[in-house]
Amino acid sequence: MFREIGGPITIETIDVDEPAPNEVRLRTTACGVCHSDLHFMKGSIAGPLPTVPGHEPAGIVEAVGSNVTSVEPGDHVIACTSMYCGTCKQCQLGRPHLCTDRRFCMRAKGEPPRLSLDGMPLKQFADLSGFAEVMLVHERAVVKIADDLPLDVASLVGCGVTTGVGAALNTAKVTPGSSVAVFGCGGVGASVIQGARLAGARQIIAIDIVPSKLDTARHFGATDTIQPGDEDVVRAIKKLSGGGVDFAFDAVGNVNLTAQCFYALAPRGLAVVVGAIPQGQKLELEPGHFYVEKMITGSIMGSNRFHLEAPQYLELYRQGRLDLDSMISARVTLDEVDDALAAMEAGEVTRSVIMFN
Repeated sequence: MFREIGGPITIETIDVDEPAPNEVRLRTTACGVCHSDLHFMKGSIAGPLPTVPGHEPAGIVEAVGSNVTSVEPGDHVIACTSMYCGTCKQCQLGRPHLCTDRRFCMRAKGEPPRLSLDGMPLKQFADLSGFAEVMLVHERAVVKIADDLPLDVASLVGCGVTTGVGAALNTAKVTPGSSVAVFGCGGVGASVIQGARLAGARQIIAIDIVPSKLDTARHFGATDTIQPGDEDVVRAIKKLSGGGVDFAFDAVGNVNLTAQCFYALAPRGLAVVVGAIPQGQKLELEPGHFYVEKMITGSIMGSNRFHLEAPQYLELYRQGRLDLDSMISARVTLDEVDDALAAMEAGEVTRSVIMFN
């Protein structure tokens, strides 16, 4: 439970309602600890309170509503916050991650809450609330996976992998033979690196202030690494790439890094903001760089079509082409979530996963 910005996380017993016609209740097996959870708890990302955090879960279906057809009790599933209505303009354009009517997947005003505590309604963070033994979500939030896939590994596809790999493949559309720079080599950054490798980039430059993360980046496919220090990072990237990279990614969500991404581009290069920049901050760019047709864009959840791409990513994992096992630095219990958040903030892990069994 999380009740106020800057406040503590508490472990409490709450009530979970029965599934409505289009809902699925699942027993959570694993949930990754993501930076967005930390941003929310610090107030960098706005959201309703009180809430149950967590949005990178996997589990086993316990019960389904009368209209649910995609899963049934006993199915193994992963969940994602990119649920969609299917009828708005963005959905019909094939961009369900940009759905403009998420209310379709929520309970209507006046209906009983999915989650409550002593009669008090609780909000679901990202409409999921994965830091809990049981979840109750809309059918479109889950996708069935094979029973033999490890659920702790599969949970990463619910957010971090989909966000990072998708940013490279879907948002930026990294091209074979291109050069790429990735700022920040945590879970999302490592996924961007893997996405760029899958796309056939010839050069992937990883930038991070933590030396161990640069070693990890090389494991996932970085060809060059830079640890910011005395040398100007933009100058170092241009030197390594022979004048600038074709694609640059801010996987942290920091306006200074975003600007460096933009300045490190070659003409006609593309900078992609993947990490969540805290609300209220402003990005300033020198306009002269636009005259060589440099571009900058955002990316939310890897521009995903989750129900199509999650199974594809897991098939790439089976083939050994997408390394998910090495992304898990630690497996923790629910009462160790504070330690997991602190380790992530300190840059000590790629991903921690809460295990419920």
